[in-house]
Amino acid sequence: MGTRVVKMPDIGEGVAEAELVGWHVKVGDVVREEQPLAEVMTDKATVEIPSPVGGTVIALGGEVGSRLAVGGELLRIEVPGAPDSAAPAPRKAPAEPQPKAAPAATPPEGAPANPAPLDPAPPRPAAPEPRPAAALPRRPAPAARPAGPPRQPGERPIASPAVRQRAREAGIDLRQLRGSGPAGRILHEDIEAWLREGGPGPAPAGRAADTRIEEIRVTGLRRRIAERMAEAKRRVAHFSYVEEIDLTALEALRAALNAEAGERPKLTLLPFLIQALVRALAEFPQMNAHYDDEAEVIRRHGGVHVGIATQTPGGLVVPVLRHAEARDLWDCAAEVKRLADAARTGLAGREELSGSTITITSLGALGGIVSTPVVNRPEVAIIGVNRMAVRPMWIDGAVVPRRMMNLSSSFDHRVVDGYDAAVFIQRIKGLLEMPARIFIGG
Repeated sequence: MGTRVVKMPDIGEGVAEAELVGWHVKVGDVVREEQPLAEVMTDKATVEIPSPVGGTVIALGGEVGSRLAVGGELLRIEVPGAPDSAAPAPRKAPAEPQPKAAPAATPPEGAPANPAPLDPAPPRPAAPEPRPAAALPRRPAPAARPAGPPRQPGERPIASPAVRQRAREAGIDLRQLRGSGPAGRILHEDIEAWLREGGPGPAPAGRAADTRIEEIRVTGLRRRIAERMAEAKRRVAHFSYVEEIDLTALEALRAALNAEAGERPKLTLLPFLIQALVRALAEFPQMNAHYDDEAEVIRRHGGVHVGIATQTPGGLVVPVLRHAEARDLWDCAAEVKRLADAARTGLAGREELSGSTITITSLGALGGIVSTPVVNRPEVAIIGVNRMAVRPMWIDGAVVPRRMMNLSSSFDHRVVDGYDAAVFIQRIKGLLEMPARIFIGG
């Protein structure tokens, strides 16, 4: 039997370390070659690490949430008939110098040839005789209960089933008792002392305080989201701008197009917004940009790569619809659906989760009235879609029902001036309120 050390492979793209987000095996499992061993997450995507050999897992190199450097130990596998790659090369131990014998001391004249030691060890005391069982004392009564809270919030009291039954019959909440037994175990004597000292009676029926505390370790995608959001808020000078938009005409157009769609994908608001965004960005290229604040360089992009913030079971991810400027309405609709499905099922590749130049975020029916989205750094603008609702509006001297929605958008004030942001959103507003303009050139 030989031990094979499986190391963290070089995933590429300059990645120096990755976070361990899941194990597919445990110690003692028999694995085959190419069987997935673990999932690791980089800044780009989640990657499965396959087994290079078949054998039995004997050790794991870390727990979920730990960061592993490229070349570091991932796990160890015992492989039948293979050389032991984990055994260190044998080293020859240096020769230890032999102690020199001390010269024999010459006894003084008249002394005995073999003198007794100067400080003889005292004799061991005789072991005490065991006491008969009948003479053993009974268990002492518990001491008075110490003051202070009996235990930390959320800590479960330790007691035997019989003690718990006795406490229920007496209407005593064991969380209020401090046990005198080993490790704080509550004994029958503690209940008797509690009753003698006039402890609180039965807890009143109804609601009880819940003192449980659940600790959830932040790992994987949730850790990545936390780091990116904190970095964006720390480094981006955010400001938000909110405008209401009348979508009555657009909703009528959308319903008519869906009625005649046939095999085409059903249209939502999002493809119309992407088309309007493309038209507006042609006039405001400073919004379709990245700001490298370390190099102090703004990079404006010709291609419009729209990030679509998508909620998944694991957290928020942003798949990217590339080159929206080259797509028509239905092509945008199909690609949005494909990307959302890939993101929610965990099948989106790293190239589909990076490279956006501007982001759209929407909570659909839960969008609320106003939001303040966080800019997806290094981008400089994010468009937030709020809930659509029928509201009474004053138009041409009369109150009429209109389908209204707010756009809550945020910008990096280091790059985008407030006036430019307002004019940019007003341009999108005009295109959405008169949707025919989206499809007219010029």
